[in-house]
Amino acid sequence: MIEGGCNCGAIRYKIEGKPVVVAQCHCKNCQRQSGSAFSVNLMVPVAGVTTTGELTTYEDRDTRSGNPVHRRFCGKCGSPIFSDLAEGNGMTIVKVGTLDDPAPFAPVVSVWTSTKMPWVDLPEGQRGFPENAG
Repeated sequence: MIEGGCNCGAIRYKIEGKPVVVAQCHCKNCQRQSGSAFSVNLMVPVAGVTTTGELTTYEDRDTRSGNPVHRRFCGKCGSPIFSDLAEGNGMTIVKVGTLDDPAPFAPVVSVWTSTKMPWVDLPEGQRGFPENAG
């Protein structure tokens, strides 16, 4: 069982099952949303996620594909928790920094390296994609 939550404790979640992938996203939207150079994301089947607390959703329509990303966060402390892609195929993206124990979830791939900050180096051996991994 993987567990996590927001900074103030109003949102808690549990994930059953294994993640599909752990990825660093360097797109401009994730940079803005995370307040950092990239976002570290855990992709999991949405059917295995249970949440307590009330999430607020921002519909991010400023995407290259034109398909919205639903960015879900704690309305009290602002912590980003999940991102849901319009073409998510039953998956949700969990922000690794919100996990109670994020250490085991090192990213294995980087996406949107075309907009990566020039001072960020990918870990040795990590595969990078200029846009989505597809």
